Amino acid sequence: MRFSWTGLILAPLLVPVIFSATFSILAEGDGDPLLAFLTMLVLGCIVSYGSTILLFLPCLFLLSLDYQMTGFKVCLLGLVLGAVEFVSLALIAWGSRGPDLPIKNFFVFFLLWAAGPVTALFPLAGLITAGLYWWLGKRRTGRSVPVE
Repeated sequence: MRFSWTGLILAPLLVPVIFSATFSILAEGDGDPLLAFLTMLVLGCIVSYGSTILLFLPCLFLLSLDYQMTGFKVCLLGLVLGAVEFVSLALIAWGSRGPDLPIKNFFVFFLLWAAGPVTALFPLAGLITAGLYWWLGKRRTGRSVPVE
């Protein structure tokens, strides 16, 4: 699969925009919804663009050397890497826990951390981002058939 600048710029932006809009709507009574939207958008873009550039694109490049990448394979890769991203963020959260959290075992912390409703959003976000990247890249490099 060929590299797509359009896919790199737009694909990681969709999920943070949707998540930030949802968050600002749900937290509307607590304060300024625009500030909540922008804060969540910046944090979401840091995670989304970081995982796309540092995790998704290298894995996609290495897999495309050996396999013909289809939309299904790219979406499956995004789903798996979204789950990996959740595990890595849980590891960071466990490492930065304060003294008021007495959980010493990572697996106990991970089970408690994974019980939240946000857990399913990471693989879903990876799936959406990868699918959008594939669609934008395929749409741009698709060949048109000449009309006779």
